[in-house]
Amino acid sequence: MKTCLVTGGAGFIGCAMSKALADGYDRVIAFDNMHPQIHAERTRPAALDTRVELVVGDVCDAESWSALMATGLQIDTIVHLAAETGTGQSLTEASRHADVNVVGTTRMLDALAQAGVTPRRIVLSSSRAIYGEGAWMSESGEVRYPGQRSNAQLSAAQWDFPGLSALPSDASRTNPSPTSVYGATKLAQEHVISAWAYSFGVELVFLRLQNVYGPGQSLTNAYTGIVPLFIRWAKEGKSIPIYEDGEIGRDFVYIGDVADALVRAATGSLPPRLAYDVGTGKVTTIHDLASAIARIYDAPAPHVTGQFRNGDVRSATCLIEGTVADLGWTPEWSLDAGLRSLCAWIDSKLSTT
Repeated sequence: MKTCLVTGGAGFIGCAMSKALADGYDRVIAFDNMHPQIHAERTRPAALDTRVELVVGDVCDAESWSALMATGLQIDTIVHLAAETGTGQSLTEASRHADVNVVGTTRMLDALAQAGVTPRRIVLSSSRAIYGEGAWMSESGEVRYPGQRSNAQLSAAQWDFPGLSALPSDASRTNPSPTSVYGATKLAQEHVISAWAYSFGVELVFLRLQNVYGPGQSLTNAYTGIVPLFIRWAKEGKSIPIYEDGEIGRDFVYIGDVADALVRAATGSLPPRLAYDVGTGKVTTIHDLASAIARIYDAPAPHVTGQFRNGDVRSATCLIEGTVADLGWTPEWSLDAGLRSLCAWIDSKLSTT
């Protein structure tokens, strides 16, 4: 039997890709600890395809892995989604992020080695956070890496780097330089899995996701992302507060497009390229995002607060030409269509609570 194991498989992204995986594999197992920050009621998500087997277990727990592998499980593909994802939260809960993202990954690899199981391919859901501020270009055309914005710089409302313009990240040439604990642990994940996979001859694919949003996001998790938070404020008729000067740049990519990219990475025939960027390839400022959401609910215009968050990057966007070419994938959802889909889903969820 062709089996796919999805760590964190009962979460936002795991549920979104569960139907396609169940269509493509004989057996799909979602291995998830059902953390209450994501699963408030700790019950099987309705969005998880009924053909997927849910195994409750913690990636950080060696005994959970031993119990899973003791069943004689033979794995063709692993989609490694399990992670702590809060950029701001990681600054005050660094050990938690390191435990799940790094130690959880090594627990998985140890379990495979001890059971003598060598999957054909591992797909890692990585993050745009590994780039940090990424590359910027000077007025003379020189590419530079300015590094992390300091607390003193942000306190003085110096949002940009003087004389430099942000460049979109490109997995084929942008040097990773994370500015958050979360980003550092995701980069460590890439390094750890690379060392293991190459030693055992396992195919490896990293998808560095931009800001993912859409139906299925947790509405109880304060670290799930700004899009649902903005929607709830606008729905309540509030003016959305915006950090810095509102010109923070992001690439918001819809969950359906992300799930499609991950499924293609798991099942497709790919060239030996290791890492791919997954986004729309388009820049949206936080002010434009908030304004679009406010218009949907006829809410007051957003307002700039001048506040900031340490570890946040000024610009996080990407080029997707390599991803489109190698995965045979194209993002289908515009920001407007995606926002309206998410708004409709949130409206329906809140009307039943």
